[in-house]
Amino acid sequence: MSKSKPENATVVTTEDELEQMARMFKALSNPHRLRIYRELASCVCKSVAKSPEEFRNCQCGFAERFGLAPSTVSHHFKELREAGLIHMKREAKTVLFWVDQEAADKLRHVLNG
Repeated sequence: MSKSKPENATVVTTEDELEQMARMFKALSNPHRLRIYRELASCVCKSVAKSPEEFRNCQCGFAERFGLAPSTVSHHFKELREAGLIHMKREAKTVLFWVDQEAADKLRHVLNG
């Protein structure tokens, strides 16, 4: 029985797209970054499309929850952002992060075949 692919499946075809995917997987190869990404991505409801504002999550609690130094968490967020996996927005003293939906869709497509 073959899996049917959704009509809106993102296809990675060019060398640039493959290089971008490699950067994403490299960023996620660190267990702490994978854990941070998974926590941010868990805000996403699979069957309901939501605005980016609903996916935002503040960085402030990650250091305590993961038992890491704040500077280490900041570095991991920077790596995830540079890989195109998350977005960042500063609001006064708060830094908000959320998952890039297009990147998440590409990851799902590659992992699901």
